[in-house]
Amino acid sequence: MNFKKRSLILWIPLAAYLVFLALASLGLNRDQQTVVQSRMIGKPVPPLDLPAAASSRPTLSTKEMADGKPRLLNIFASWCVPCIAEAPVLMQLAQQGVPIDGVAIRDARADVDNFLTRHGNPYQRIGLDERSALQFYMGSSGVPETFVVDGKGVIRYQHIGVIGPQDVEMILEKLREAQS
Repeated sequence: MNFKKRSLILWIPLAAYLVFLALASLGLNRDQQTVVQSRMIGKPVPPLDLPAAASSRPTLSTKEMADGKPRLLNIFASWCVPCIAEAPVLMQLAQQGVPIDGVAIRDARADVDNFLTRHGNPYQRIGLDERSALQFYMGSSGVPETFVVDGKGVIRYQHIGVIGPQDVEMILEKLREAQS
């Protein structure tokens, strides 16, 4: 093998690495979509009757959400650490008069009771979704997740993740929009 061919072969891995870096850099610098668009926006909450998840609250029937008042539907779990962080903000919203219904995912009633005792209970009704059926039908990706439901039972907004203090004004605005 002559010296020129051998020299060229040594440069091929470096060239391939540089091409890889250039492509990776282009991919990282592209505009990223940070908001997940739910396919359920504008559709009614799926009709389900869930058993009570807590001793102190009634069962949750999704058809009860078409009572003329917008509300939040919060999907949570007693085993969910981010749900603990969200609990004080939900309590604050409930104290401001926001109706909140809850759905406990893959949970046990005793665990939900303990969670509510320790972290507060902002919910009017709490259903137990043992198999994540409602969560699946609503396109929920995890816990916590909160939906704004208008007075006709139609989903108007989906908030993925913890509702923090910085989100309260936006959630209240989404509820006001759901009234019209």
